[in-house]
Amino acid sequence: MYNFEYFAPTKVVFGRKTSEQTGQLVKEEKCSKVLIHYGGNSAKRSGLIDSIKRSLDEAGISYVELGGVVPNPRLSLVYQGIELCRKENVDFILAVGGGSVIDSSKAIGYGVANGGDVWDFYDRKRQADTCLPIGVVLTIAAAGSEMSDSSVITKEEGWIKRAYNSDLARPRFAVMDPELTMTLPDYQTACGCTDILMHTMERYFTSGGNMEITDSIAEALMRTVMKYAHVLKADPGNYEARAEIMWAGSLSHNGLTGCGNDGGDFATHMLEHEIGGMFDVAHGAGLAAVWGSWARYVYKDCLPRFVRFAVNVMGIQEGGSPEETALKGIEAMEDFYRSIDMPTSFAELGLDPTDEQMKTMARMCSITTNDNAGSARILHEADMLAIYEMAR
Repeated sequence: MYNFEYFAPTKVVFGRKTSEQTGQLVKEEKCSKVLIHYGGNSAKRSGLIDSIKRSLDEAGISYVELGGVVPNPRLSLVYQGIELCRKENVDFILAVGGGSVIDSSKAIGYGVANGGDVWDFYDRKRQADTCLPIGVVLTIAAAGSEMSDSSVITKEEGWIKRAYNSDLARPRFAVMDPELTMTLPDYQTACGCTDILMHTMERYFTSGGNMEITDSIAEALMRTVMKYAHVLKADPGNYEARAEIMWAGSLSHNGLTGCGNDGGDFATHMLEHEIGGMFDVAHGAGLAAVWGSWARYVYKDCLPRFVRFAVNVMGIQEGGSPEETALKGIEAMEDFYRSIDMPTSFAELGLDPTDEQMKTMARMCSITTNDNAGSARILHEADMLAIYEMAR
């Protein structure tokens, strides 16, 4: 194991009707004016935004609002949010939605609290010194951004998708009511389950420093998500399943499953960012489409981990060579993806990238990672291109 620091300062308020506590939670932050940031019309149609407003009114909190966040949240809306917050003297941001809304809120928080262009942080040109405080009312179990240090933004000019990580943006609180996720389309639920699994696997498939307790937590989390993903496919209104998935989403990306290892691989995420940036696909679906190709490309360099995954997570009986066991585990995970209608290739994702597009994605991924991505195996530009080609 390696030395580690674990920092998870977000207060979690979990369960039915917990969104009714939002106003009091914001009041405890001693702010004067709030930006309510959300996505499309569903949050309004459901009555959630009106309910949040009533809660803030009862707490005596002033607010302005900005909707319009889309999957793969856009830099242009972040700029609008920064301008609005400065104009209205906003000192707290309330994200009502899923990972895209939370990520957009974090970017706005960086932009308001720091001078210059907020994209500089995502473009690796400088580091943020501070961030407006953020609270979350979670409506989608997927990204884990409600407890994480990360956010991902897409710049429309060139369709560049980039991540920025800083503890400064970890939310002060996260309200998690599983009932708020029950109206999600099946596809969104499946994408969310895939993202949760991937956040765990990114930290699981590492080249060193592993701890038994961390591995065991990660393995139980993955088994739980797969179990309840199947339950939700058959019964989308199952509260217990929604609750298990929602809590798993937070634990998958708050650093817990990375304690004691080398920090994680995250090459699959980097590869998907280029797919999402170029083709604007759902993040979870893009991850599923490329994961199997990544796994087959790197498994021999991380063989003990892939064997353990096959046996402890996918239930493969050991027999034959370690390579055969590892490959059976990869195949079983791809079978799971298909069972919840997730793609396992570009073709299943509905894409047919040209050779030039794949070269562009590989080049951009290489630039973003300084041509040094991963932990299970270090990937360079040629490796990235090979994985994209395998994913056809």
